[in-house]
Amino acid sequence: MITLTETLTDITVTLQLIEAGPDYCVVIYGGECPHIGAVAMGQPRPSLQDSTQTSASVSVLTVMGHKEDLLAHSIALRLASRLNAVVCVTCGIHIDDAHPDQIKVIQKLVNKLIEKLIAI
Repeated sequence: MITLTETLTDITVTLQLIEAGPDYCVVIYGGECPHIGAVAMGQPRPSLQDSTQTSASVSVLTVMGHKEDLLAHSIALRLASRLNAVVCVTCGIHIDDAHPDQIKVIQKLVNKLIEKLIAI
């Protein structure tokens, strides 16, 4: 298991990666109340635009009232394509009454964690 954590402006986000045979489970959580807000599963496939490139298809389940679905989708798409493996991403980052600047911080933290994971 790999655990990575990033903090910026008092917001902390953690990423954990678990290998499941040839596949991966990624859990991303943080903020004031970590939880499960959305789950996305990416499956690699040949790109529809260039069959020599790997892309992915992604399916998402979202807990009602949560907004992590787009984040989980983009991460599953990116990792499944990059790792050429099935990837399940669970995402839950909560900040009470988050304002746009805090949402941008969360996006930066998650992107930084994904970049660190890919570099490993």
